[in-house]
Amino acid sequence: MIIDFRLRPPVGGFLNTLMYSAGERRDGFTRTVGFEPSAAAQRQSMDLLLQEMDAARIDRGVVVGRLAGVLGSVSNEDVRNIVAGHPGRFIGAASIDPTDRRKACQTISQAVEDGFRLINIEPGSYPIPMYADDRRLYPIYGHCEDIGVPVIMMVGGTAGPDLSYSDPIRTDRVLADFPDLNVVVAHGGWPWVNEILHLGFRRPNLWLAPDMYFSRMPGWEEYLKAADGFLSDRMLYASSFPFCPVLGYKEWFEKLPIKEDNLKKVMGGNAQRLLGI
Repeated sequence: MIIDFRLRPPVGGFLNTLMYSAGERRDGFTRTVGFEPSAAAQRQSMDLLLQEMDAARIDRGVVVGRLAGVLGSVSNEDVRNIVAGHPGRFIGAASIDPTDRRKACQTISQAVEDGFRLINIEPGSYPIPMYADDRRLYPIYGHCEDIGVPVIMMVGGTAGPDLSYSDPIRTDRVLADFPDLNVVVAHGGWPWVNEILHLGFRRPNLWLAPDMYFSRMPGWEEYLKAADGFLSDRMLYASSFPFCPVLGYKEWFEKLPIKEDNLKKVMGGNAQRLLGI
């Protein structure tokens, strides 16, 4: 089974987010990391995306809901509809409003009951930005730890108003304070590549999904060595579609110099283990 751990379909609320509303900007980034844009992204076609997933032999994609400011929001209802409308193809990650602790915890419990497998937390991208170790988030982390649901934490790439919002020291504090909480660091903690890999070595509850920053961005060779070395059991394959094409990214990734056993783990085995699939 191959699982794409960050895939944003061209449907519903996703179409109102910056990744689709600013297509020229998105396609510029796609070319910067060495790919040609996907027709499914440019034409905003769900049918073309499913065809591209089939051509790439991607079994399932993780669809991430979000509550964000300028980046745009995607409701849990949108994610639920995508998962329900395409049985067996997508895995849902729910979002929360961190400003209301009780409501956030209720949302998490209900989402898990509804079949969501992960909770997405993007501290610096909230309408009122937070840092990863903001104490308002701690009861939410604790609830996720208590009920055993993994968290996707976006603390890399465009993670907030400035670079401080992806500070790996703050991520380290969360990992240390909640040792039984599995945390997937989306966008690979980029550009803090060596620092986030140190956390992966130091904290066994960190899982890493470099996604689009794996592809020929500064430091990507270090992700590669980690995927074929000490982090082979906790590295997760992700295209970050629509920023990278599903098919082109997969064809490029499977040719990387990663031992076959490790490649199988990175491209699906680790995600299956993390999500209990």
